[in-house]
Amino acid sequence: MKTILNIIWLILSGFWLFLGYLFAGLLLCITIIGIPFGIASFRIGIYALWPFGYSAVERRDAGAPSCLGNILWLILAGWWLALTHIFTGLVLCVTIIGIPFGIANFKLVPVSLMPLGREIVRSNQPFGQRG
Repeated sequence: MKTILNIIWLILSGFWLFLGYLFAGLLLCITIIGIPFGIASFRIGIYALWPFGYSAVERRDAGAPSCLGNILWLILAGWWLALTHIFTGLVLCVTIIGIPFGIANFKLVPVSLMPLGREIVRSNQPFGQRG
């Protein structure tokens, strides 16, 4: 079922979200200061490309630099990205067929709000066996 949902997601919105995050990541990687934010944008883009069966978890080894970077990201880009995913998720949840895709948009909210210090893992993979 996850594969079918991912294929439908990819055709309807995942590919365009991926391209948007990829373009933003390329722009952010132009400067040395923007490289961590560009990498985070690439990570969000890959998650947005194929979200079913994966989830974003916080890394325990993320330190103060990722916290400071998240504050900067939140001020400059995170809040409007999160609001966009929330609004799109609410619109999709109006129909029964759109509910899984609305939930996928809601899953993108935390990682688009504060992406640094997070990693994308398979949902069925136990926490201690991440690789």
